[in-house]
Amino acid sequence: MASKVYFADLRARSADENKGSKIGKLFERVCGNLFSEDDVVAVKVHFGERGNDSFVSPVILRHIVDKVKDSAAKVFLTDTNTLYYGSRHDSVDHLVTAILNGFDYAVVGAPLIIADGLHGGNERLVEVNQKHFDTVKIAGDIHDSSGMVVVSHFKGHGMSGFGGALKNLAMGCATLHGKLEQHECAKPVIMGDCDLCGVCVEECPVEAITLTEDGVKIEYDECIACMNCMDSCPNEVYDLNWEDDVPAFIERMMEYSLGAIKGKEGKIAYFNFLTNITPDCDCVPWSDYPIVPDIGILVSSDPVAIDAASYDLVNQQLGLRGSMLEKNFEEGADKFRGVWTEVDSGYQLVYAEEIGLGSRRYHLVRV
Repeated sequence: MASKVYFADLRARSADENKGSKIGKLFERVCGNLFSEDDVVAVKVHFGERGNDSFVSPVILRHIVDKVKDSAAKVFLTDTNTLYYGSRHDSVDHLVTAILNGFDYAVVGAPLIIADGLHGGNERLVEVNQKHFDTVKIAGDIHDSSGMVVVSHFKGHGMSGFGGALKNLAMGCATLHGKLEQHECAKPVIMGDCDLCGVCVEECPVEAITLTEDGVKIEYDECIACMNCMDSCPNEVYDLNWEDDVPAFIERMMEYSLGAIKGKEGKIAYFNFLTNITPDCDCVPWSDYPIVPDIGILVSSDPVAIDAASYDLVNQQLGLRGSMLEKNFEEGADKFRGVWTEVDSGYQLVYAEEIGLGSRRYHLVRV
């Protein structure tokens, strides 16, 4: 059965058509009776890495927070600490980065809570009983919340093709150990000739890389799959096993998504913002030129359907010349495959549907 996905474009010629008004109308379609005064609701967002500016604006998020408050529920904005060593690896740095990026109480109207604690130790084991995991490690304050509004910036991603609601659930709701469990099947492999420049050694945050007379060596028991070595290597020595490891990584993510929503059935709504559709995740400390024009805002109670609709809407656009797109500029072509050529973006939707996260079939309703 097709799930409903509500869509508002970005055209506006009056106050009734501004983004805040459209968010209010979308909210009522899915969340009107979702929360009550006894609920503590997590608004799951991405606060953006320092230097990134393509995340969903805190000014926009305020409209969602206010609508949750209208139901008399308590509300907080939340995210989890990152596996890689950037500006959000522990809660202190994470909160400082969030405030610098505009997520202050005066702007968003709600407190900020890093859901997995100071160093990622606040976690709950959740049973999923799937192919890769029997249990998954979900951030404690997300698991313990009554309900959730998952707000996602829909964009590209180097290992999953795109990131939307499903990836926001998977990586975004996992603790550090949970993120490592998802990544550990897809660690960098040595594919090219090393000239012993040592850049990767300096960039590895856990000292898992050493140089030998024969070249570079990775201690895989220590590797956290942060991909710093791949990103920093000037000689393209490192790569991934795209055929086997990356699909397994995507499957692991979807199983974590299943754990993130367990216990909140009927208490979750999903917003996808199809704006600033960059080739990279907001975890990078920059924001590249978008690959397609801005499209609109979507809301649904089904995370698979909203990502499927978002994926289709992006692919229906003409690709932007001068962006990171290498091919697939024409309408209908897979834009994310045009950037990340080795990744089957749609596989996350297939596996998510297979394990019962939702339906790829959707009915798009314009609001």
